[in-house]
Amino acid sequence: ARLEQMIDLASRKGGGIAVLMIDLDRFKDVNDSLGHAAGDQLLVKVSERLRERFPHADTIARLGGDEFAIAVSELDSADEVGELADRVITALGESWELGRDQRVRVLASVGISLFPENAMTPQGLLQQADTALYRAKDEGRGTFRFFSDEMTEAARDRLALELQLRQAIDRDELCLVYQPQVGLGDDRLQGAEALVRWQHPTEGLISPARFIPVAEATGLIWPLGEWVLREACRQGQAWREAGFDFGRLAVNLSPHQLRHGEVDRLVRHILDETGLPADRLELELTESALVRREPETRALLDRLRAMGVHVALDDFGTGYSSLGQLREFAIDVLKIDKRFVDLIEEPTDRGQIARVIIDLGHTLGLTVIAEGVENEAQRSFLAAHGCDVFQGFLASKPLPPEDFAQAYLLPIGKT
Repeated sequence: ARLEQMIDLASRKGGGIAVLMIDLDRFKDVNDSLGHAAGDQLLVKVSERLRERFPHADTIARLGGDEFAIAVSELDSADEVGELADRVITALGESWELGRDQRVRVLASVGISLFPENAMTPQGLLQQADTALYRAKDEGRGTFRFFSDEMTEAARDRLALELQLRQAIDRDELCLVYQPQVGLGDDRLQGAEALVRWQHPTEGLISPARFIPVAEATGLIWPLGEWVLREACRQGQAWREAGFDFGRLAVNLSPHQLRHGEVDRLVRHILDETGLPADRLELELTESALVRREPETRALLDRLRAMGVHVALDDFGTGYSSLGQLREFAIDVLKIDKRFVDLIEEPTDRGQIARVIIDLGHTLGLTVIAEGVENEAQRSFLAAHGCDVFQGFLASKPLPPEDFAQAYLLPIGKT
């Protein structure tokens, strides 16, 4: 009702309105680690701080869950609105005291819609601000984004893709391909990374870069991840029963799967169901996922190691983990991100970062795998500096299971 009154007044006076939709990033972590009472207390304190810091806002409201909205009028430019959004993010990013010496920090993402540029009704402004909020969260969190027509189209596409992805899991439209991991010392197969592909009935092959973010944003990543893990283990066991030696199969874990909190139970269930030995499975997680939920992740990795499952740290060098943290985690493999492999031939780097990662991995007793190796110069450099394994188009593109078996798998005991 208040927003409707603001629109009526702005229409008569020829003024503008900005609607800021605010979402607390990592609020679920507060609930999970400190309990729902602490989460509720945080939401009350957020409302209080917004009202205290932004007394000139026309209206401040909690929309439900951990989402809030601020509506303001009489701002002269989009730059002023952006400055306001930045101040909101800064204010909510300060520490929060929740009693009994419990202090937490959260980030806030903000989506912005403008009257009359983006919409003419309260519902329209809120919808457009929500669309902008999704983009802000998608592009890194702790930031703000304005609404645009292009963003509306992206939201529509996302909704359609979400529906189709739900159906794809049930309709067997997904498949796995396998990229070989080859030893740099002997050129023998050490394992393979299982990668999911979506063969859409009308659009053809849809890139994971397009559907994985949708799965993560909508919660579909859990059933999708479960399908990938089960199918990789099923295929690995089928190869074993056929007498083939494939080393280990690597399966990616999304940070969103880690937040679910039952990854080790799922892994144990699927290994029991398929019969694949635990030491034939390798789970890959990113450095940022490792650091973001450090205590929970450390405990999870300890449980996976106790089961016999191997763990690889993917995209190493792109996050913020320290040497001390790496020593604490039960990991077996360090993977050099492709961007550092690409730098091997750049005059500004000449492989310096790759060499440091190789030395660090070996100091910690880890196997080092280089990703995205595309030419012989990169392979030779990595071999000369002691990297253990490589994968990339130089060895092979990811292959369907039949082609992978024909090209790389030998009967157990054969060389």
